Amino acid sequence: MSNLKELLAQRAALDEQISQTKERERSEAVAKVKSLMSEYGLTMADLSMRTAKPAKVSKVAAKYRNQATGETWSGRGLQPKWLKAAIAGGAKLTDFTV
Repeated sequence: MSNLKELLAQRAALDEQISQTKERERSEAVAKVKSLMSEYGLTMADLSMRTAKPAKVSKVAAKYRNQATGETWSGRGLQPKWLKAAIAGGAKLTDFTV
């Protein structure tokens, strides 16, 4: 069984090996990237461009409209406050159909 002093020495040696390996692999990765950039004529600006297009957001047509304020609701999700208040005040959902 190892004592604490030996274990700490082993850990220090492993930490040093980890540090050296990280630095070596990082340097190799940088060299590979530089080589590919040179091969394909890429610049840093090319790398910072967004390659993925943002997803298109499709809008759903309004099914209900508040004639007084122009607010609308598609009928999806929770009912908006203006519609809840109107229904609570005695209006019918069909009163707001577009």
